[in-house]
Amino acid sequence: MSVDQTKPDLETQSIRLAIDGMRCAGCVSKVEAALGGLPGVRQASVNLVDRTASVQADQSLSTDALIAAVQSVGFDASTLRGMENIAEQQAAETAHMKSLFSRFLVAALVGLPLFLNMFFHYLPGITGHMPVWLSIGLITLAVMAYAGRHFYIGAWRAFLHHSASMDTLIAIGTGTAWLYSMALIFWPQIVPDAVASMGRHAYFDASLIIIALINLGQTLEVRARGKTSQAIRRLIGLQASHARVVRDEREVDIPIAEVIPGDVIRVRPGEKIPVDGAVLEGDSSVDESMLTGEPMPVRKQSGDAVVGGTINTSGSFLYTASHVGSDTVLAHIIEMVNNAQASKPKIGRIVDKVAGVFVPTVLIIAVVTALAWLNFGPEPRISFALIAAMSVLIIACPCALGLATPISLIVGVGKAAEFGILIRKGEALERASKLTTIVLDKTGTVTAGKPAVTDIIGDDQQAIIRLAAALEQGSEHPLAAAIVAKSGDISLPPCDQFEAISGHGVSGRVDGHAILLGNTALMAKYNVTVDAANSAQITALSAEAKTPVLLARDGILIGMIAIADPIKSDSKAAIAQMQELGLEVVMLTGDNRQTAEAVAAQVGITHIFADVMPADKDGKVAELQAAGAIVAMVGDGINDAPALSRADVGFAIGAGTDVAIESADITLIRSSLDGVVIAIAISKATLRNIKQNLFGAFIYNSLGITVAAGLLYPLMGLMLNPMLAGLAMAMSSVTVVSNANRLRLFRPEGRP
Repeated sequence: MSVDQTKPDLETQSIRLAIDGMRCAGCVSKVEAALGGLPGVRQASVNLVDRTASVQADQSLSTDALIAAVQSVGFDASTLRGMENIAEQQAAETAHMKSLFSRFLVAALVGLPLFLNMFFHYLPGITGHMPVWLSIGLITLAVMAYAGRHFYIGAWRAFLHHSASMDTLIAIGTGTAWLYSMALIFWPQIVPDAVASMGRHAYFDASLIIIALINLGQTLEVRARGKTSQAIRRLIGLQASHARVVRDEREVDIPIAEVIPGDVIRVRPGEKIPVDGAVLEGDSSVDESMLTGEPMPVRKQSGDAVVGGTINTSGSFLYTASHVGSDTVLAHIIEMVNNAQASKPKIGRIVDKVAGVFVPTVLIIAVVTALAWLNFGPEPRISFALIAAMSVLIIACPCALGLATPISLIVGVGKAAEFGILIRKGEALERASKLTTIVLDKTGTVTAGKPAVTDIIGDDQQAIIRLAAALEQGSEHPLAAAIVAKSGDISLPPCDQFEAISGHGVSGRVDGHAILLGNTALMAKYNVTVDAANSAQITALSAEAKTPVLLARDGILIGMIAIADPIKSDSKAAIAQMQELGLEVVMLTGDNRQTAEAVAAQVGITHIFADVMPADKDGKVAELQAAGAIVAMVGDGINDAPALSRADVGFAIGAGTDVAIESADITLIRSSLDGVVIAIAISKATLRNIKQNLFGAFIYNSLGITVAAGLLYPLMGLMLNPMLAGLAMAMSSVTVVSNANRLRLFRPEGRP
């Protein structure tokens, strides 16, 4: 596989930031708005799941300016660079999870005895026992300061920046409960004596249990979220940790980070190749299945390229490092997957806009709920108002809403990477589920893109291939390479008086005989007779998209060799699956119609664009789009790049050129059309999962707020306990993350 080592646009830069302090979709909207509002920022996408921001900006914009913009709305930011940062980020997530769990334990251990007092009444009543309850209140405050400080700090920062977030809801809910309880200790008369048994209740337990439950929910969420990044961890795990470098005529082991371009590296049997480079000395076989999916090791000799992360299966060799660090193929793959996971499909941007006004709306609902209970509710009105408002604030935290899209996208992109499908943009994953038409370039996409001998026709086939290969062994023409490759281990005699005849073929002397190899025009030029049977054979081969090459010895035609660009072994099956999905499959090629129709007939394609000049390929895609089609273009060459960019979704065959890969939305590392079918299947599964998450989150919030506000009280006499609201809120996020993780078990139909 070839990966672009330079940026496609020299005027722009891609910057990734780690964002600290984000806990809901409202936070995402604020950070995106702050970054997007900077002059020079072309696009900013913030991901709540992995707490990162991806920014496309002018080269003149500094990272410090981006960090300052994030800080201006109450969050912290730092630059992410390379795989080391990814590993550090994952380590920080693990530490964060442990911290959340310890806060849960402290809040639960103190809050649980207070909660159980509701049932066993081992603590005295509030009236007349101020010292006891004042001590409990201060202990509760200390625990809240430890276990819930991240909520209160986040709420204060949001307040300073004239905004509101999930932290605001939790801080107001639990803080109001504590303040009310303290007020009740000093002034118990705020609850009338007639309803003292019902209303003179301190809610210290509610504050602590809510904080404990939310911390537990976030612990489970972070743990489940970690599973969504397994694809990245597996990719990072492919990299070697050390390299055996030849320096000062000695071989020394050094960390991979210290390898520089030009270093000579020794790789022994069974070892991972540390970085990209070219074989200098030695002969071995390398397992490249992590790139190509092909299980058979590839032989490597002097001058052959090797890729970091692949495994040397036999033999020892020396090679020269060419690309290290973030410039290796593996690093580019990891970066591509990371960027795709951080990107945002259209549906995600819509949700972020909704979430941006969600928290202020909830605050208004909570105030209206409290006023309604204070004005129209039964006694003790103040207690009912507090319970209802607190429940609304706690249950309505938009965590699940903010996680619904990015968590599924991360798992979907990671699942695609497992199948050798690299998705550059979240929008591509979304659009792939809506495709109606697939346009396939012929050469290198439907076919192998490398000419091969398919037929040897004549009385002595070995003699024919031996003479032809001897004549062509010094030529660099693709057809000549196919003939020489077909000769295999046959000993080839030398060729004298070799001459290339433009547009016709070649001539020379082999074993003392005058040999001609070329087309019918060459035979006619040297008066070699081509009889009717041979002419019929030539016509039949041409109809099968094969190029017949005629061989004459001493002026007599002795045979012919048919050369064709063979169809890939899985092209026909993949195209049939596309058609079963209801997709119209179109073949686009610059070859003549006869050749195009012959290839199309073999793979079951009926719609063909033939004789298309490279510059006109994107015009054909535009023509289909104008007719209402949602078009995917699959190609591998430089001349496919405009069409790949024009298409709604561009698929680049991984063995193709850097330009094609850079122009495409999705790269198929394994150079198989089966990857298109799998990408569409994963796209549909991911979009289905996102919609399930969004439906669940919206229904949950709609019903939850209604119940929390007290709708069931007039009907059934039931009020939602704020602690149950906290549990429900925490579990909603865990449910969304768990549902997204079901995608990790997804297997496209018929694939192992």
